[in-house]
Amino acid sequence: MAGQPPQGQNPYQPQGYPPQPGYHQPQPGYPAQQGQAYPPQQGQAYQAQPVNPQAPYGVDPRTNMPYSEKQKQLAGFLQLLPLVVGIGGIGRCYAGHIGVGVAQIILSCTGIGQIWSIIDGIIILTNDQAMDGNGLPMRPN
Repeated sequence: MAGQPPQGQNPYQPQGYPPQPGYHQPQPGYPAQQGQAYPPQQGQAYQAQPVNPQAPYGVDPRTNMPYSEKQKQLAGFLQLLPLVVGIGGIGRCYAGHIGVGVAQIILSCTGIGQIWSIIDGIIILTNDQAMDGNGLPMRPN
């Protein structure tokens, strides 16, 4: 038949080149595979843990309360903005403490709010039990 390689010849091997070890010809020193590319895996397959819809970000191991969607580090660093921009209270607004955040923003004009925000940011970053506006512990990461 026209267009088909002769019997026993690799159809993917270019003409004029020596045969290469590959799919049809095993390499010397290795056993020929019999229709199986990889050995069967032993042990159990990976099973994903179900996500609790009540705690999508996990549960605090100390209080057994679900973590908030807010991140503790982000809230703390936003509270330290007076060091860079001169406006404090943004971290408290992010965490859900709107009243305290607005008071810090207003008092940032006098300088008292800036000092208050910097101290508050350090406390948020070092406190293990930083809470958001809903009373949930903020995520550590």
